[in-house]
Amino acid sequence: MRKTFLTSLALVLASGTAFAQSASDGKVKIGVLNDQSGVYADFGGKSSVEAAKMAVEDYGGKVLGVPVEIVDADHQNKPDVASNIARQWYDTQQVDAIMDLTTSSVGLAVQALSKDKKKITINTGAATVDLTGKACTPYGFHWAYDTHALAVGTGGAMVKQGGDSWYFLTADYAFGYSLEQQTGDYVKANGGQVLGSVRHPLSTQDFSSFLLQAQSSGAKVIGLANAGLDTANAIKQAAEFGIVQGGQSLAALLFTLAEVHGLGLEAAQGLTLTEGYYWNLDDQSREFGKKFFARTNKMPNMVHAGTYSAVTHYLKAVEKAGSDDADAVAKAMREIPVDDFFGRGGTVAANGRMIHDMYLLQVKKPDESKEPWDYYNVLATIPGKDAYLDPAKAGCELVK
Repeated sequence: MRKTFLTSLALVLASGTAFAQSASDGKVKIGVLNDQSGVYADFGGKSSVEAAKMAVEDYGGKVLGVPVEIVDADHQNKPDVASNIARQWYDTQQVDAIMDLTTSSVGLAVQALSKDKKKITINTGAATVDLTGKACTPYGFHWAYDTHALAVGTGGAMVKQGGDSWYFLTADYAFGYSLEQQTGDYVKANGGQVLGSVRHPLSTQDFSSFLLQAQSSGAKVIGLANAGLDTANAIKQAAEFGIVQGGQSLAALLFTLAEVHGLGLEAAQGLTLTEGYYWNLDDQSREFGKKFFARTNKMPNMVHAGTYSAVTHYLKAVEKAGSDDADAVAKAMREIPVDDFFGRGGTVAANGRMIHDMYLLQVKKPDESKEPWDYYNVLATIPGKDAYLDPAKAGCELVK
């Protein structure tokens, strides 16, 4: 009798421990940390928050029988601000994972902090390959795109079109450096040359001196190794200097549907760019795009769609692991295939890189657009194996 009682008590205690692991605070909490008021506010911003909320709602609002909550904050593109918010979320608000992390310097800082805190990060807005390279962690994942995929897509297309000499106009922080390096290496590997570069501060309003340096270089292609409003403003001011009319081409190395919409087809027409998602690609993409539009009054870009996919995958991993423990969830994330409207046939490599197809796109002329937000012609699909670095060569110590 005593033996039976002790056995039953052990089972109850074991069950209680399992429950504590699955929902130690009675909920699963996800933070969306990005730029909501600055140069990248349209790139990710509040729309990424809505994408995360959509993912939770479509999942049923719960995982392992407990509610899933979304919190969000504006990191102002400052790594110290982002790290302080993340630390507070982890220490006092029981946040289990952080998504988006637009701005590479922010992504790197929060991923490093999260390693120490044993928390999951899924970067959907940051670009640098260092996130899954020399700065990789067991708990860090990279989802929507990276600088290597952009270099292969947009850089490769420009070289094939005869753009074999480049000059870079580069955002002066980790993302810009990475994008310039990755694209420059790809150009040189394909027989081209890099004539030089100039770096500009984040969120600068005046690109005139930088554009004049690029123009005087004589390069066939001016590579805009920046993003968001910086790229849009550079394109607008390049038109004032007659750079394209003078025979040089602009390569918008990170430009998405949100920025095309802000710039307008008249100014953006003809630009070649690379994204990991386009709402008008097919019926599956359109279904998500229209649901997102009904909620936000805009069509999603790859960051918004990637955030939805990342949150969904995280919840699937929590369910598979039977726990919100970071080690168990990270293991499950690498084991579960990604097969949704965003990451079709995607896989998560040992270094945390989600490998999926990318799309080479060209902005339509105004008279080619058949409906609102119908902005792209799809030039090519870039298979994931070609778009992303081989994990074994990425420089991540997690890859054996």
